[in-house]
Amino acid sequence: MYLVRSGAISQFEQLVLELGENPIEMIQQAGLRQAQFRDPNTYVAYTRIAELLEIAARRCQQPLFGLMLAQRQTLHVLGDLPMLVSRAATVADALTRVNEYLYLHASGVTLQLHPMGEQVRLVLSINVHSSRGIDQLLQMSVAQLAMFVSSLLNISLNTLPLYLCQAKPIDLDLNRLSQIVRFKEGFDGLVLKSAQLTGRNYHDEEALNRHLQRHLHYLQSHYPDNLADQARDLIHRLLPTGECCIERVSTALGIHERTLQTRLKESGQSYRKLLQEIRQNIAEQQLSYGTQTITELALQLGYAEIAVFSRHFKSWTGVSPKQWKLQHKKLPIDD
Repeated sequence: MYLVRSGAISQFEQLVLELGENPIEMIQQAGLRQAQFRDPNTYVAYTRIAELLEIAARRCQQPLFGLMLAQRQTLHVLGDLPMLVSRAATVADALTRVNEYLYLHASGVTLQLHPMGEQVRLVLSINVHSSRGIDQLLQMSVAQLAMFVSSLLNISLNTLPLYLCQAKPIDLDLNRLSQIVRFKEGFDGLVLKSAQLTGRNYHDEEALNRHLQRHLHYLQSHYPDNLADQARDLIHRLLPTGECCIERVSTALGIHERTLQTRLKESGQSYRKLLQEIRQNIAEQQLSYGTQTITELALQLGYAEIAVFSRHFKSWTGVSPKQWKLQHKKLPIDD
């Protein structure tokens, strides 16, 4: 079963209410609960989200409901994904790294780059099936991809046409859309100029700082008076960026490094112990569900040498990363 963060459909309830319908009834009809959307980092069945969007499109009589929803959202809807690729040198590097971290936002999704002369197609594939279809899910997802890519290029979102395989809805006035949408195309995604991929990845330090500040508020509300859980969460989020260290974690928590060490020790924890725990969790999850090679995984976890990672992993689990992958590799099942 593929999962997605509930935050992917941020603003859903507000949009449905504005369109004069009851979002709670729709959520229940899709087999979901409103409580699942209180925390944007709650994982829910991807199929259910696809069905919910189709229900909303029909009930609200809005054939472009998915696109309407995405246009109300901000980059924050993608969770940590923008932060995780922010240090990539070029736009191409950032887009290549997306697949390494997509599992943190949604499983069953891939982004492929297909060079075509002076252009490159960014093809988004979502391996989700629903009896009601997934047109709305694809509308929303391609629009979110455009939001993400425009931030990497530091260009206006409205300059990126959206390409969709689905047919144009009957009697739809495209002039009323804030973005250019091309229907009945051979793929779902975007088209960029090849030269754009070699350009510098736009790095908005202020945006990253705001992201960490928002996340600090999240930690304080979800883990009140539990510094170890707050630090554990930050380590998990910072580790793939290549900038996870005790100094960065303590700064994000707004305390001095020595204070963090002392308070963790008082609770029977340590930064090193938390780091090892998170590395093991990520490694086991990626080896079971991910597509990264063992070398790529080792680098993601902050290891300069794969041999060191393999030695540590065997000390944690009793088997090598390769053996674990062979024994635990999971295949997705239908919802």
